[in-house]
Amino acid sequence: MKALLLEEKANVFEMKVGDVEKPSPKPGEILVKIKATACNPVDYQTGIRGNPNWVYPHVLGLDSAGVVEEVGEKVTNIQAGDRVVYHSDLTKKGGYAEYGVTTAHTVSVIPEGVSFEEAAALPCAGYTAYQALFHKMRASRGETILVHAGAGGVGGFAIQLAKNAGLTVLTTASSMNHAYVKSLGADYAIDYQKEDFVEKALEITNGRGVDLVLDTVGRENAEKSLKALAFNGQIAFIAGAPDVNDAISFARPLSFHQVALGSVHQSGHVREQQKLSEIGNHMLFLLQEGKLNPLVEKIIAMEEVPAALAELATRKGKGKVVAKIG
Repeated sequence: MKALLLEEKANVFEMKVGDVEKPSPKPGEILVKIKATACNPVDYQTGIRGNPNWVYPHVLGLDSAGVVEEVGEKVTNIQAGDRVVYHSDLTKKGGYAEYGVTTAHTVSVIPEGVSFEEAAALPCAGYTAYQALFHKMRASRGETILVHAGAGGVGGFAIQLAKNAGLTVLTTASSMNHAYVKSLGADYAIDYQKEDFVEKALEITNGRGVDLVLDTVGRENAEKSLKALAFNGQIAFIAGAPDVNDAISFARPLSFHQVALGSVHQSGHVREQQKLSEIGNHMLFLLQEGKLNPLVEKIIAMEEVPAALAELATRKGKGKVVAKIG
């Protein structure tokens, strides 16, 4: 089969299409003829670092959608011909290929009216946002949330999910993306290049602070975000933790949540792994109902993925880029 090959670690932006052996499903797994795979920052990040579980040439790509071609033994919830989307285990070969194998209990069936490209845009960014908001911070109607980097994938999905759930949404974005993030549902857009987001958050909330923060930027940004939290506020972070010990205070209690979506594949906890399927089912329903924008900004060919990943590495883009496979 054709696949985009990472010949050695750190060679991400020079990957070429080549031939590799078509995989076969083991018990509990399914073989998917892949139709679309989304580009994510984790692709170039892990590709540069490498992984001790990989055998080269390796195939990157965590978020794929396609048609089930074969099911392994003991698979009862999925059948050949189903249209599915899934988040891959990054320790194994991924979705920049004509075929992929994944665990049957982690996939979601794509409903009518949702394309492969739209579905593939969801898992890494969308599921992360969903997990942070609803499984970690238990976001609820009437609360306020500060979503960092609202023009990005995780941020863009978080804005929409929070707004759908009845929260007031503040977000940081460059001024050129303010109209975009507001179109997703943000109530307030803060220009992180010209404004102090803590001061603006306190101003908008009349000095109270926000109930929730989702930080996708890094440790320093997460640390600063603590100052924007209200009493009993919560922060979820995916790119570096604030100093929890220094922040613990009886007078101003806060809650801290690490979000690491992909680690569930190596956890051995089947129930937690099944939550990937459940999150996907809910988000696909929102897509089908027109209540969620899949954020697809560009659809490219598999050969164009290295250039797309290089562009992602600049951290200047918005939305999602999806590769059409085959």
